[in-house]
Amino acid sequence: MTNHFLGDTAVLTGRSLRHIARSLDTIITTAIMPIGFMLLFVYVFGGAIKSGSGNYVNYLLPGILIITISSGISYTAYRLFLDKQSGIFERFQSMPIARSSVLWAHVLTSLVANLISLVVVVLVALLMGFRSGAGVLAWLAIAGILILFTLALTWLAVIPGLTAKTIDGASAFAYPLIFLPFVSSAFVPTATMPGPVRVFAENQPVTSIVNAIRALYTQQPVGSDIWIALGWCVGLLIVAYVFAIGTYHRRISG
Repeated sequence: MTNHFLGDTAVLTGRSLRHIARSLDTIITTAIMPIGFMLLFVYVFGGAIKSGSGNYVNYLLPGILIITISSGISYTAYRLFLDKQSGIFERFQSMPIARSSVLWAHVLTSLVANLISLVVVVLVALLMGFRSGAGVLAWLAIAGILILFTLALTWLAVIPGLTAKTIDGASAFAYPLIFLPFVSSAFVPTATMPGPVRVFAENQPVTSIVNAIRALYTQQPVGSDIWIALGWCVGLLIVAYVFAIGTYHRRISG
């Protein structure tokens, strides 16, 4: 049964990745907006922003990576919506394949596409002066956090992809996620924010994720931020997965 599921998921993931390979502009488009924000904040606003860091791109990068993921997962909902509209789910039901492999194929495709976009953003940051003396273990920890966050948001994206009535509705849910880093420690320290905004910023998931990633690559003490970040990522992943699977089973049985 496990081999059956893994084999079906591999085949369907290959199908989705081929679609991505034929439209690389999707990945490029996903990376353009975060890179635009990075250029804007570093070269236009950077001189006026007091981040306490000598190199603002070093301070800014974690928030840009979060925006990259938030932007990229909207395409998961978009592709799922197109599959739903084309009736391909019904065709898959008539074939001897594991049902959940259809969703996992979309999720793994999203993970690969987002990782490519993240690499592109980091390469641009290096050209802009980003530097880090962190070791391999620190970067592996950063990669782990970003992968968990991508999986959590991707499973969240599955829900509107299956339930939206229009293609715009399928992808529009990502907009609040894209702007969430702006009310966090991604661009400025939360200590500079007024009371109510500061309370929200310090207790929302993006701040702990940003702080953990920044501390890891700047070789600073991570403290409790990494555990809070992992708690948010794992908790959101579990909740999103349960609701996404439930929504999918209702969709194919309806």
